[in-house]
Amino acid sequence: MKYHVKNLALAKDGQNRIEWAEREMPVLRQIRERFKKEKPLKGVRISCCLHVTTETANLVITLLDGGADVVTCASNPLSTQDDVAAALVKYHGAPTFSIKGEDNKTYYRHINAALDHRPQITMDDGADLVSILHKDRTDQLSDIVGGTEETTTGVIRLRSMEKDGVLSYPIIAVNDAKTKHFFDNRYGTGQSTLDGVIRATNVLLAGKVVVVAGYGWCGRGVASRAKGFGAQVIVTEVDPLCALEAAMDGFEVMPMPQAAAKGDVFITLTGNISVLRKEHFQKMKDGAIVCNSGHFNVEIDIPALAKMAKTRRTVRNFVEEFKLPNGRRIHLLGEGRLINLAAAEGHPASVMDMSFANQALCAEYMYRNADKLERKVYSVPTNIDNRIAALKLAAMGIRVDRLTPEQVKYLASWQEGT
Repeated sequence: MKYHVKNLALAKDGQNRIEWAEREMPVLRQIRERFKKEKPLKGVRISCCLHVTTETANLVITLLDGGADVVTCASNPLSTQDDVAAALVKYHGAPTFSIKGEDNKTYYRHINAALDHRPQITMDDGADLVSILHKDRTDQLSDIVGGTEETTTGVIRLRSMEKDGVLSYPIIAVNDAKTKHFFDNRYGTGQSTLDGVIRATNVLLAGKVVVVAGYGWCGRGVASRAKGFGAQVIVTEVDPLCALEAAMDGFEVMPMPQAAAKGDVFITLTGNISVLRKEHFQKMKDGAIVCNSGHFNVEIDIPALAKMAKTRRTVRNFVEEFKLPNGRRIHLLGEGRLINLAAAEGHPASVMDMSFANQALCAEYMYRNADKLERKVYSVPTNIDNRIAALKLAAMGIRVDRLTPEQVKYLASWQEGT
C-alpha cells in the first residue's frame, strides 16, 4: 500500500484545518524555515506513529521540509482526523496509514506499513513502533539510529526495556522535556480532556463531582480545569507525594472505593491497568460517566463492565450505556480510549507547538549524534528545551530579565557570604 486513508475527497477540508493550526504554532514555523534552508534531515527515513491531527500534520510537513522521507500511522485507533490524513497524502505526498475507528487488525497493519518504510528514526506516541520492532521485526533494528517518544506511557515502557537490557537503540524522551510536560500534559490535557467529555455528553460540569484518577501532570491539568468549571474534584492516587500535593492544592483525596460512590464523572490518567474495575462499578451512582485520558484503553476494565451489564447500547456518539441488573446505568465514553481525541480534537495547536518543536529538534539532534549515544532513554538536551521556551516567549511578545555580570559571578561563587 502507498497509503490507506478514509477518503481523499476530505483533503481540502483537512488542508484548511492544517493551515489554521499552523497559525498557532510559531515555534515550529521558525524551525521549519530553518529546515527548508539547511535540510538537516536530507534523505533520512522517518516513521511516525502519532495521533494524526492538524498539529501532527504540521510536524510532518516540517520534517519533510527538512529533507526527511516520512511515513505516518496512527498511535490510537480513535485519534485520527480523517480529513487531515487525506490532506497529508494529497497535498504533501506523505504516505499515511490512518483511519478513525479502525479495528485492531487494521491498526497493527498500519503500524507494520509504517515499518515497511525501514525507518532510520522512529517517532512514537506510546512506543508501539519500538515494541513491534523488538518483538517481530528485529532484522530492521540495525537500520535504526535512534528514536523519540512523545508520551508518559511510552516512556514508562521504554525505561522498562532499558532496565531489562533489551532496548536496541537510543530514544529521546520528548515527554520529559519541561517545555512538553509542564505545558502539553498539564494545560493541553486539562483543556482537551474536558472538551472531549463535554462534546460527547453535553453535561454541565458545574456542581458535578469529578473524580480524577492520577495526579501527575495530566491529572493536575484536568483537576484544575474541572475545578474552574465549578465541579467538586476528588483525586485518587497511589503515590503519597502526589496525593499530598493534590491535598495542598485544595482537592479532596481518597481511595477509589470511597470515591466510586460519590463521583458523577470519572477520568483516569494513570498509565496503568484496571484503575476502574468491578468493585468500583458496583458502587457507582446511576448515570455515572467513566472515561480515560491515559494513552491506552486498559485503565478502565471494560470486559468486567461488559460482563456485569444486563444490556449494552450506544446512546450518543462516543457514549455507550451499560445497564446493570439492579437498573443502574454506567456510561463509557470513547470506548475507553483517549477521550480528548476520540470525541474532540486533542490538544490546542498553541501547546502542541512546543511539543512538536521538541520532536523536530530532537530528530535533528538524534541523527547528528547517534554514533555518540548508547542504547538507553535520554532526556531532551537542556539547550533544546531552553531554546524552545525562548522562542515561545518571543512569539508571545514576552521579554524576561537577564543576569548582570555581577549576578553571574555571584551565582558561580561559593566564597560570597551574608
